[in-house]
Amino acid sequence: MQKKDVILRGLAFDGEVSVAVADTTQLVNEAIRIHRLSPLSAAALGRTLTVAVYMCSSLKAEHGALSVSVKGNGVGGSIFVSGDKALHMRGYIENPHAELPPNDKGKLDVGGCVGKEGYLSVVRDDGDNRPYVGTTALVSGEIGEDFAAYYAESEQLPTAIAVGVKIGKDGKCLGAGGVFLQPMPGAKEENICRADEAIRQFGAVSSMLESKTAEEILQEYFGSVKFYTLLPEYKCNCSRNYIEGVLAAMGESELRSVIEEQGKIEVHCHYCNTDYEFTPEEVEEIIRRARG
Repeated sequence: MQKKDVILRGLAFDGEVSVAVADTTQLVNEAIRIHRLSPLSAAALGRTLTVAVYMCSSLKAEHGALSVSVKGNGVGGSIFVSGDKALHMRGYIENPHAELPPNDKGKLDVGGCVGKEGYLSVVRDDGDNRPYVGTTALVSGEIGEDFAAYYAESEQLPTAIAVGVKIGKDGKCLGAGGVFLQPMPGAKEENICRADEAIRQFGAVSSMLESKTAEEILQEYFGSVKFYTLLPEYKCNCSRNYIEGVLAAMGESELRSVIEEQGKIEVHCHYCNTDYEFTPEEVEEIIRRARG
């Protein structure tokens, strides 16, 4: 039976450390299917999707949304991920077919794919029309370390992060997810140290998730934690009607100019790898409706 993606959140270590365990295996497999990702690109995008799931699970407003961009100098190019309070996630990597030799540990070289020079940026909208924007330099390109640095520098929230993606010989994801530990305000030093020690046990979190559920990992490593469950899924918010609205906002003269030059209008959604095509007659109908 195929496991469902989940993120479990609760409080550990005397209730002083927020803990989250995410299983994002199916999310990564859907990204692989949509974008035809190489194992290396799947690992880089999958790790970013996993961190974004955690970040979206912290959004407060019902209509909250989040966008992440990781722009390094690696062979994979930039990574873009978006999500919302409902954990509808989507993302893409500029070079979906990136390849490199294994790193010195014999694993997929995510740091080389992302690059060690560059930055990551987070735009978070908690529904108050005042988006928070934070940007920090990349540390290693390994994603987990980079977002831990982002939390420490940009949000002043020390956060221990372990994320991983394991790809099988057939190119499918066998296990993906992460563990996130964040001390609550006023947490005792001893519990902060316990969190630091705990995160070291998850160097192979993707292999753990290949054979265990997120709940089994949570109970095995953190005891009888009371938790709540959220269900992420890969879901793009684009549609033909949505694209028509975007075109209508361009204005009549701009639309007619494109039609005159190209004979049609083509729009590509990078998140779900879908192409939309509009004939001159369809564009005229969009203009007519926009006029009211």
